[in-house]
Order: sequence, then structure tokens, then C-alpha cells
Amino acid sequence: MSAFLTTMKPFLQEAWKKSGFEQATPIQEKAIPLMLEGKDVMAESPTGTGKTITYLLPLLEKIDPKKQNTQAVIVAPSRELVMQILQVIQTWSQGSGITNTSLIGGANMQRQLDKLKKSPHVVVGTPGRIQELITMKKLKMHQVKTIALDEGDQLLVPEHLQTVKNIVKATMADRQIVLFSATLPAQTENIAKEFMNDPETVKITTDDMPPSKVEHLYFVCEQREKLEILRRLLHVDSFKALAFIKDIANLTVYKEKLEYKGIAPGVLHGESKKEERAAALKNFRSGKSPLLFATDVAARGLDIQGLTHVIHVDFPKDVKQYVHRSGRTGRQGAEGTVISIVTEREERVLKQFARELGITVQKKVLYLGKIVGEDEQAELKKTQKQIRPKKTFKKKRV
Repeated sequence: MSAFLTTMKPFLQEAWKKSGFEQATPIQEKAIPLMLEGKDVMAESPTGTGKTITYLLPLLEKIDPKKQNTQAVIVAPSRELVMQILQVIQTWSQGSGITNTSLIGGANMQRQLDKLKKSPHVVVGTPGRIQELITMKKLKMHQVKTIALDEGDQLLVPEHLQTVKNIVKATMADRQIVLFSATLPAQTENIAKEFMNDPETVKITTDDMPPSKVEHLYFVCEQREKLEILRRLLHVDSFKALAFIKDIANLTVYKEKLEYKGIAPGVLHGESKKEERAAALKNFRSGKSPLLFATDVAARGLDIQGLTHVIHVDFPKDVKQYVHRSGRTGRQGAEGTVISIVTEREERVLKQFARELGITVQKKVLYLGKIVGEDEQAELKKTQKQIRPKKTFKKKRV
């Protein structure tokens, strides 16, 4: 057990044991002690390294459940991420008496107002709705001790920046602010420093992580054959796969074509209605749907337990996007498989990505309903010829 955990409240130690985590990740080892000291923190760490747990443990440790007031506010850029964080809070705060609620735009306002009347200890929400309720004087910020900005690089953009600043201004000067993100551009750091108090910066790279258990495979085909490769892959093994498509138009076409073939994929994109997104995630998590199509924006911050595969149907625009997408599987040291379906031109770029990242990408083919290497395919073909019965010809009678 990590040193920081031995000093924490029993309910957090118990939750850690139940989680099955063998050891803390590098971001947890470095950032949690700083937060426990009360320092403002800016943290960058790759997708799947346990950033949510990193800021939640100190945040929950500092909550006094005897006080009936909001003591921590977590801001996230999307509804899906808000609901995921809420789920993690509920899991890790069991038996503590700590209450929580979510505040998201587009949801029923009256229900949110009713929940706020009970003064939940932890509030997690999207920036617009949080600010709206602060302005209405329904969300009281004067006793908030911690503000966490999740996916900070997505929050400190022109669309949300002023809203986030207004949320911070509503708190007292002695509050703690922490910002976590998979990428922390210099511009984001400079903006954050304007309203943070002498923050400590923690940066974790893939070099700091233990050896990955994620396999990286790829299939080469023509652009028009990509969907057929995907369809065949889904029949090979028990998949729980997140497949990335660049734009909504293609995503819709692919979905309809697979449905015609008897496969019912879920869909996540920026124009999906709240109910549609919730249903797609529910069906996927339950195993009812083996495949979830998503655009990069819609999948930001998505954390799905037991995700076996990430599939790049449309090739990522750069190495950073490849890392972001691929990090959805094999989280916190678990096993996973990343599959890229590429054209010959994309194959060359993929190999360049692999060199930059120091990973091995293996070329595979589909043969006799199995994923095999080209050498293995040749061996199987030879074996098939040997066991194939020879044709016999009867002599004609003269």
C-alpha cells in the first residue's frame, strides 16, 4: 500500500482494497501528496493512468460529512464525463456519509434545484450549468474548499474560459484548485496560473509508466474495404470495442450498413441527444451491443470498464490522437488490444507513430475466421493443401 494511503480515512483504504489496484500509478504517487498538503496542482498524465482517482482521493479525504454544505466542486467539459466522475465518487465514498450530485446542462432544472436544497458535499457538473446555479444563488460556493478541473485543456478554451473563471471567483481566496488533463499545452498552463495560487506542476509521460499490456495490431486494405474488415473482426472473438470515425456522416452510414448485416452498434457523436447517448452507453456497457462508434470529441474522457478493443477505422490525424484513442483500453495496467485498419499510405504513417512511441505494431490478416500473422497464414494454407482429399478418377471401360 502506498504511503499516502496509510494516512487516509478508513473508507478510502477499504475502497482501494476493493478496487483491486495492485499499486498506485506514477501520477497518483506524485500528485496525491501535493494535494493532501493543500497545494494547487496542475497535472498532465496519459489517458488511462488513473487521473480521476488521483484528485478524488484527497478531495474526499478533506470532506467533513458532519457539515451540511457543499465543500468541493468538480468541473468537466461533457455530460458523459460528469456522469462517469459521479459514478466513481459514489463507489469510493461508500460508507463515508459523503453526499453528491451532478449538475448538467439540458437536464431537468427543478430536480437539480431539489438536490441542491440538501446541500450535497460534492458537486460535479458542466461549466454552464454550474455557473447558472451560482448566479441564481442556488449553489453556494462560500464554503467550497476544493475545485477540480477535469480535462482542463478542454475547459480553458474560449468557449468555457470566462465561465470557469466566474466559478473560481465565486469561492473564497483560501480554496484549493487542481487541474488534470491528458495534455497540458503551455497556453493552458499560462491561463491556469492566472487564477491558481503558486501551483505545483506534475507531468507524467509514457516513459514513466510500467510496461504496457496492450497489443497494437493492424490490417491493410483499400479504403472501401474498411467496414468489411471491421464486420469480420466482430465475428472473430468476443469483442467489446470502441471504434473511431472522423465525421458524423460516415459514422451514420457505417452504422446503417452494419445494422443491415445484423450487427447493432451504438453511436456517440456531438449531435446525439442526451437520451440517445445514455442508451448507447448503457447497451454497450451491458454487452447488448458489441461495438460503439464514436467521434474523437464525443469519446473525450470516456472510461468504459472492461473495454477489450480500440479500433481506428478512420486513421488518427496525429500521434497524439492515436495515444488518446488507444488509451481507452488497457487502463491502469489492464490488458487490451488496439487495432488500426489502414490503407497502404496510412500503414507508413502508423509505422512512424510506432517509432515515435517506442511500440511494436504487428501486421495481421483474417484467414479462416481467425486473426493471424502473414507467416501463420502461409503455414495454414500449406496445411490445408496437405489435408485436402485428393480427387480420384475412375478409368473408363473400353
